[in-house]
Amino acid sequence: MPKDSGDLSDGLPPAVPGTLYVQGTNGGIRVAPDAGFDVVFGRCEPDVHVCVAPDDPYVSRQQGSITRQDGRWVLHNLGNLPIRLPGGQLVLTRHHVALPVAYTPLFIVAPEQEHLLEVRIVMRPPAPVVQSRQEADTREPAGYPLSPTERLVLVCLGQRYLRPEPWPQPLSWDQVFRELRRIRPEERWTAKRAAHIVTGTRLRLSSHVPGLLEEEIPPPLGNMLNHNLITALLATATISPSDLRLLDEPGPPP
Repeated sequence: MPKDSGDLSDGLPPAVPGTLYVQGTNGGIRVAPDAGFDVVFGRCEPDVHVCVAPDDPYVSRQQGSITRQDGRWVLHNLGNLPIRLPGGQLVLTRHHVALPVAYTPLFIVAPEQEHLLEVRIVMRPPAPVVQSRQEADTREPAGYPLSPTERLVLVCLGQRYLRPEPWPQPLSWDQVFRELRRIRPEERWTAKRAAHIVTGTRLRLSSHVPGLLEEEIPPPLGNMLNHNLITALLATATISPSDLRLLDEPGPPP
């Protein structure tokens, strides 16, 4: 598909049901459901079928793939950055999710901006209607400094995002306290202490990350402050699925 193919949310040429369309920065690709072909997308055009964010070194050279599995197209995140689906669901590194039979804009969440990758899976035949930073090594997001205790508490608080669950929310303070007491029974954990650690981290990062202060969020606050904090930590790879090991390793933080 050439660069000027148009918006995938508009009409498309006739195609058999299950046909996959993927479009990025410099055009896209169409794949039949029985082609036995995996679509790879990312920053480095020579290494992928669909190029996205060619000038953003935070995006991986091969950021992800879309494969046909058990009659469905499945998105796999191969890169360092999260991929956001409509509604806020994040697909993290080494995680995957089945894509709906519909038009789905995917957003690669980089530290400085988000990059759009358009995907459309045909339900029924529709009516007709540079070599630069690409070749460079992928730059790791800088992340934010966390103490071992802060990391432990934040991974515990945000573990539903890291596993992942379809619509994750932060754990309650009581759940965090009980989990920390299970992992570190020799330490004097309370819900108040866990909340104090998270609040201190959130206030420290608020000068760099919007949406971490009460005055920035319209009421009701609910879990929004902690949700914004966890999302910012994920987008910068400050915490990642590999940190879940902390919840399975009793003893003092490494």
